[in-house]
Amino acid sequence: MNNIFDSHAHYDDERFSPDRDELLKRVFESGVIGIINCGSDLKSSITSLNLAQRYENIYAAAGIHPHEAESAGKNDLLLIADLLDSKKCVAVGEIGLDYHYDFSPRDIQKQIFEEQLKIAKEKDLPVIIHDREAHEDTMELLKKYQPKGVVHCFSGSAEMAKEVVKLGMYIGLGGAVTFKNAKKPVSVAAVVPEDKLLIETDCPYMTPVPHRGERNDSSLIPFTAEVIACVRGITAQEVLDITAKNAKELFGI
Repeated sequence: MNNIFDSHAHYDDERFSPDRDELLKRVFESGVIGIINCGSDLKSSITSLNLAQRYENIYAAAGIHPHEAESAGKNDLLLIADLLDSKKCVAVGEIGLDYHYDFSPRDIQKQIFEEQLKIAKEKDLPVIIHDREAHEDTMELLKKYQPKGVVHCFSGSAEMAKEVVKLGMYIGLGGAVTFKNAKKPVSVAAVVPEDKLLIETDCPYMTPVPHRGERNDSSLIPFTAEVIACVRGITAQEVLDITAKNAKELFGI
């Protein structure tokens, strides 16, 4: 398969340190045409931009993940904003709320999330949203700020997906659609409008079946595309073509 655009990856992760360059070479030889590499704090956002500047088909997103919200200072947000001025930095992310792990207090998560939504508005950039077990508060802030962007690794219901799409935002689906008992992601895959669907890895995490337990990478996206295609009654290549077009439009590539 070809024309694969991975809308959410973390190639800055230390799990890629032993063979990052060799792996990325193989990934781009396997039909991958674009990758959005997402930051989770200032350090990883800088690394993401460095990767994007080294590789023509990698683009960076810079942001503070909810896990890192408590340790982020005001200066971090100012420096993130500076990174966003680079032509290869195409989104604010990964930002949002995570009430599953609660690694940062919820009030601080919301504060840092809201400040980054404001930055995205000021910079006229899309956001890449992390929402885990925080659907109500996430939707409240998305409705308040009306950003353009994507809710990645979407874990809400089909009904919530429709509400996200009403805001003009995209839905990102990844390896979870291939998991056993993946009723919610599969139901979402069936209802997302064609022009609001993105495909992703979240690598090195969320590896699709039949490679569960292994390190994920962008070359495994076709396994996710096959499941989405089956649900939507089209071919996997059509899913890849649709999601590549959508990613380019959202991120201005």
